[in-house]
Amino acid sequence: MFIKNNENSSGFPLVRMRRNRIKDFSRRLISENVLTTNDLIQPLFVTKGKFENSNIDSMPGIKRHSLSSIISEAKEIYSLGIPAIALFPFIDETLKDEIGSEALNENNIICEAIKAIKNEVPKLGVICDVALDPYTNHGHDGIIINHEVDNDETLKVLSKQAINQVNSGCDIIAPSDMMDGRVKTIRLSLDENGFNNTPILSYSAKYSSVLYGPFRDALGSKVLKSKLDGKKSYQMDPSNSKEALREIQLDIDEGADMIMIKPALSYLDIIKSASENFNIPVFAYQVSGEYSMIKAAAEKKWIDESKAINESLISIKRSGASGILTYFAKEVAKNINK
Repeated sequence: MFIKNNENSSGFPLVRMRRNRIKDFSRRLISENVLTTNDLIQPLFVTKGKFENSNIDSMPGIKRHSLSSIISEAKEIYSLGIPAIALFPFIDETLKDEIGSEALNENNIICEAIKAIKNEVPKLGVICDVALDPYTNHGHDGIIINHEVDNDETLKVLSKQAINQVNSGCDIIAPSDMMDGRVKTIRLSLDENGFNNTPILSYSAKYSSVLYGPFRDALGSKVLKSKLDGKKSYQMDPSNSKEALREIQLDIDEGADMIMIKPALSYLDIIKSASENFNIPVFAYQVSGEYSMIKAAAEKKWIDESKAINESLISIKRSGASGILTYFAKEVAKNINK
């Protein structure tokens, strides 16, 4: 009998999409994306002094580690199969100045942490943020001259900061400052100093987002009120998408080995566009505000925390991310390894 329009004799469609969804085993078989420990990078905060091992109120479950505890944390993270960590410092106010000079101290807390971690867990990848905001007393990512963040003067310091970190054993340099030309400047500096094989993971599309608030609490970095209108003169406008692709292309042309989109969940379209338009690993950062919103809703019993975490991360991977920086990394890895 001839059947028209994909219908059976009763007139109902032959294709029933639910057939493949009815049982657990078939849902697993047809799953298009699976989250593994290889997708995860755990950000960590490290400090010295009175704030060692202090909790971060706006990021429940996350703390500022001491050198001793960050080694223990790194060992556990490596044992879970997570490939890498990303380090961020909490700097004492007495060490901050207008130009972020502590970033160039060969014995600053980040350099000490890198050395300690690589000594104890040498195969764990260490990614280091290159930016001045944790070290400046005004909270900006660059040097302020005549009431503006001076792009080119900032580049000089960033390249020295990168060398400082790699000399300590950092595996991947990750400039997050959004200064123009910083990838090329850092690449040339790395090559000139014999670090030809050190990759650059560039925060190519870093948006000016309200979702960084808890992270700044963790760093103790507040942007002072000034004529600069926050960080809008260098971080991207959330309304722009084509500009992000241009930023990414420029960083690739300057020698970036990997690129980053930040934040992740509010910019899944940017991650998708980047993965489709460029043959380069695309990373995404599930930032502090995204983390804290899930934690807060879960604490209120409004959502299932574990399911919300998994859904958020699989959406980031589905959009095309090669790797995800997330404060949930260790927790997710434990569930994956069960």
